[in-house]
Amino acid sequence: MSIDRQSTNKQTKHDQAPPERSSRLGLLLALAAASISGIAVYVNGLAVRHFPSPTSYTTTKNLLAGALLVGASMVFANRASTSVSSIRSGFRHHGWALATVAVLGGAIPFVLFFEGLARATSTDAAFIHKTLVVWAAVLAAVILRERLTPINVAAIALLVAGHVTLAGGVGSLRFSSGELMILAATLCWAIELVVVKRLLAELPPGTIAAVRVGGGSVLLVGWMAASGTLGDLVGLSASQWLWVATTSTILATFVTVWFQALARARVIDVTSVLVLGAVVTGLLSWAAGGSINGQLAGNVLILIGVAIVVAHELDHDAAASDQAVQWT
Repeated sequence: MSIDRQSTNKQTKHDQAPPERSSRLGLLLALAAASISGIAVYVNGLAVRHFPSPTSYTTTKNLLAGALLVGASMVFANRASTSVSSIRSGFRHHGWALATVAVLGGAIPFVLFFEGLARATSTDAAFIHKTLVVWAAVLAAVILRERLTPINVAAIALLVAGHVTLAGGVGSLRFSSGELMILAATLCWAIELVVVKRLLAELPPGTIAAVRVGGGSVLLVGWMAASGTLGDLVGLSASQWLWVATTSTILATFVTVWFQALARARVIDVTSVLVLGAVVTGLLSWAAGGSINGQLAGNVLILIGVAIVVAHELDHDAAASDQAVQWT
């Protein structure tokens, strides 16, 4: 029996990917998530115009995305022969953390963001939201003890400068109630990232994603009921349901890929790479007939910042690989 156990442990070691490979996969997944995010921003901008309010659109979209993620999580759990008792045990031991993800990731910030968006300028809102990379980096360094190197700081500075350029400067940035609500939403999402990163050490990404979107959407329905706007969720037309089906699928895909990236790479790196989504959105706008001339400098700064993050992490992985024991 001892020999069998040693053989099993040895096989497990062979089956596991080396840390540097996992980190590289995490960066690739972060790049994929950034691309999906860029598409989502563009498509959501078109979709929200067809609904009575941004909150009703977001709630409907998140409800369907949550249902998709819950279904996918159950299917994969069955395929992996995950017992119901083990799932219940995970919820019992991490219930408060999962509730935090649902509240601070899938509910409160959506209400704050869209309510703030109705009161703030789109330029100010876009810039404040993109400061997520700064808050996430600070929290990851302080709470998760991720190393924030001078190269990371330089890359983040380029990413922020790129967004400032895209926004046409921040000289007119105001901090009225709308801007403060968007800032609060951004801080909620930054805190969520740290909680999710901790949870990923114990729970599969699919489970956390299902709780984040599914649980958050239920809370959004509660908010609409309390605010007397629940009637906006009924009586949707066929074209509106088509928009919901499209954007909810994009959302479910994004959260799945995003959490898979977080499971394999640092918060500082994946949030930096996610900024690339702004370039994807700009390219889609340009392809639809918009102008990109005024955005060229900002896009270039963002591309350079993301390239620095990826190159730095790959170089770090290569150095670690040279010093590590050869995987056999």
